[in-house]
Amino acid sequence: MKQHADLRIRIEGHTDNVVKKEANQDLSERRAAAVKAILVKDFQIDGSRMESQGFGDTKLLVPTGANTREPQNRRVEIIIR
Repeated sequence: MKQHADLRIRIEGHTDNVVKKEANQDLSERRAAAVKAILVKDFQIDGSRMESQGFGDTKLLVPTGANTREPQNRRVEIIIR
């Protein structure tokens, strides 16, 4: 991002569907915000060039069954805008 000053990104947080939707939504929002905070603090990227958004368990990569947790669903994605 330092080499491309016009680049903007969206940081998306995701969870699995093991606990309540409200908890998953909160966790996904905090997960995305934490990545943004690290990029600002540790890499000195201007925070106005990034937005963070949580999607909870609404965009699962792999289905989860009863009593299974799929770690692929617990993730952060960075979308170039």
